[in-house]
Amino acid sequence: MRAQYLDRMDIERERGITIKAQNVRLPWKVGDDEFVMHLIDTPGHVDFTYEVSRALEACEGAVLLVDAAQGIEAQTLANLYLALEKDLTIIPVLNKIDLPAADPDRYAGEIAHIIGCEPEEVLRVSGKTGEGVAELLDEVVRLIPAPEGNSDAPARAMIFDSVYDTYRGVVTYVRVVDGKITPREKIAMMSTGATHELLEVGIVSPEPKPTQGLGVGEVGYLITGVKDVRQSKVGDTVTSARNGASEPLTGYREPRPMVYSGLYPVDGSDYPDLRDALDKLQLNDAALTYEPETSVALGFGFRCGFLGLLHMEITRERLQREFGLDLISTAPNVVYRVEMEDGTEHVVTNPSYWPEGKLRNIYEPIVKCTIISPSEFIGSIMELCQSRRGELGGMDYLSETRVELRYTLPMAEIIFDFFDSLKSRTRGYASLDYEESGEQESALVKVDILLQGEAVDAFSAIVHKDAAFAYGNKMTTKLRELIPRQQFEVPIQAAIGAKIIARENIRAIRKDVLAKCYGGDISRKRKLLEKQKEGKKRMKTIGRVEVPQEAFVAALSSDAASDKPKK
Repeated sequence: MRAQYLDRMDIERERGITIKAQNVRLPWKVGDDEFVMHLIDTPGHVDFTYEVSRALEACEGAVLLVDAAQGIEAQTLANLYLALEKDLTIIPVLNKIDLPAADPDRYAGEIAHIIGCEPEEVLRVSGKTGEGVAELLDEVVRLIPAPEGNSDAPARAMIFDSVYDTYRGVVTYVRVVDGKITPREKIAMMSTGATHELLEVGIVSPEPKPTQGLGVGEVGYLITGVKDVRQSKVGDTVTSARNGASEPLTGYREPRPMVYSGLYPVDGSDYPDLRDALDKLQLNDAALTYEPETSVALGFGFRCGFLGLLHMEITRERLQREFGLDLISTAPNVVYRVEMEDGTEHVVTNPSYWPEGKLRNIYEPIVKCTIISPSEFIGSIMELCQSRRGELGGMDYLSETRVELRYTLPMAEIIFDFFDSLKSRTRGYASLDYEESGEQESALVKVDILLQGEAVDAFSAIVHKDAAFAYGNKMTTKLRELIPRQQFEVPIQAAIGAKIIARENIRAIRKDVLAKCYGGDISRKRKLLEKQKEGKKRMKTIGRVEVPQEAFVAALSSDAASDKPKK
């Protein structure tokens, strides 16, 4: 036995969050009738909403689990609306009623107010002591309809997840909608048309167990022994190779990346390993997108698209732990749309793609934020949102002590440390959820960092006009500390186009050429100093500033860390 049984990843256990949706098969008896339930444990964080939407496609009902000590959070509310859109049966439940701080009566009223039921209908359970769990499972059997499907029709199964196993190849998790799937038969993937022989079919209970096949409504895994990770696409329909189905099931919508960041191996020879690792990770995390890119300063790497900052952090950590890679990630940025004076349009995912010439309009993505917090923190939350160029959309009281604030904010303002600042200002009580909401015109500029007159692409950033000076000052000051002194003086400048907005100098290391001169005429000393001056001048024209790898890592990674408010 071990705690948090379904959290398989070390990162999940360390952080106490769910990253991957996990499915498990549970046999249950009500009276003399035997039932089989398939449960999917989904993440709650806004960055993993895609995992939740995929899980809801495969389900008939949802258990709305709310902490009895904290009440409903903004992210839970967002996932509840997703489930209601799909017309799923909702069973409201308050968990952790054994905690001393639990206040189930108050929060039952809050849930009842949101989903329109009676407070008495909200079930109360404790996962720790087991109280109320059996009653909850009885309710699931009573309220949630059984899956529907035609067992005599050609086989159709939806792929909702897949993982890569070093020894067995790609393991595909499916939910059977029509017909049945048995081992040793030939299957076809409907989107690619690829055919494979099934080596093993099984169920997850909670460890994988081989079975004789899967019928309508059942959830399980398929192993075909295929090593090519691109063969098994999430959202694809599996059918029989002979007399298969003609119509595929409706797949999932492709997730749209919100935040882009470059990932580069510290050691350039690890580039092929990084590509393989991203291939395998994308199989397990369909929301990850990537394409190759090169940087003058960092060499070969990939431009990766993520759903949010936590998604980016987790992906980077998984690549480092599971594949043993040392990585540098560039500062995250969002996607901008730039209209030029001549009418052409550019989509900018990276500051180095910022177009030259006269710009007419620049558009940036905006998001609708929902913040739920105790009402005593309203003032500091409003102050934070206004400092990030936010507009208040509305405010509702869920109960006397809890309030829901709705803001429209630029995406670029919330991807750095907005969540951390929100948590520290509200002593950890506020919760945040956001969804994309189109774009708005904005006064943005590209700030370049120049070392001895040459722009270093890795340090460029696209920022709002009002924040440009602050960014320039911060980066020049930081780089002055990080770059070692050279034999000649090195100017570090921040520039918007041709206009310099900040400057720091790295002083030269001076060799004492007068050490051997003691006494004698002043002209001898002057001659030696002039000779040194000539040498420095020549060195400056041919000398290149070598920026050590550590300086890149420190300047790019401590960006968010140094701005975090001290708790």
